[in-house]
Amino acid sequence: MDAVILFPAIDLKHGQCVRLKQGDMDRATVFNDDPAAQAAAFEGQGFQWLHVVDLDGAFAGKPMNAAAVEAILKRVAFPVQLGGGIRDLGTVEGWLSKGVARVIIGTAAVRDPAFVRAAAKAFPGQVAVGIDARDGFVAVEGWAETSALAADDLGRRFEDAGVAAIVYTDIARDGMLQGINWEGTIALAKALTIPVIASGGLASMADIERLMAPDAAILEGAITGRALYDGRIDPAAALERLARAA
Repeated sequence: MDAVILFPAIDLKHGQCVRLKQGDMDRATVFNDDPAAQAAAFEGQGFQWLHVVDLDGAFAGKPMNAAAVEAILKRVAFPVQLGGGIRDLGTVEGWLSKGVARVIIGTAAVRDPAFVRAAAKAFPGQVAVGIDARDGFVAVEGWAETSALAADDLGRRFEDAGVAAIVYTDIARDGMLQGINWEGTIALAKALTIPVIASGGLASMADIERLMAPDAAILEGAITGRALYDGRIDPAAALERLARAA
């Protein structure tokens, strides 16, 4: 069995590495003025992937932190998955051509599912869908709006589209250090054949242990942000435990 992937997160706002609470742009904590240096630090700690979100881009509907993303791509060798403001094929192609390993389409997956299908067909294995849910319903436009679409219904739309992964975020827990919504995330993974990555709330080494439980083996991985930055999760210990459990 492959080890569950632990994705360190870099969220970009105005070119800085920040963490939000519940997706609120007014509740941002700046953790690093140099995102590329932060990415290099994560790579040096032994992580195998990096999760990057262009927060400004998610609200603007187009890339807004391109310089910071490009600096990260030039600095590190491990694969980078990127979300935020990816709403058309030109943007998908542009990022993949610059070295992004996988793009994450969020709002456009609700607004324009045909675009997701076209992107997944054109770039096999390199397109993921971000499902960000509030009380089980999908939120869009940088989480500013909640739709009437249930998270599992959105996932089922892409079962036959060739999507590489679903990144599932429980907004209520994001940045709050309350632990992942294990029940909802694992239920979604069981409902879909597409691999699911858990996001939002990974808070402690206890959550790393929970990620090693048999029922969590269905997940491709989990994303961690604030808990890494403030030292609640020890990278070496977390990675060693996950590797040992594989």
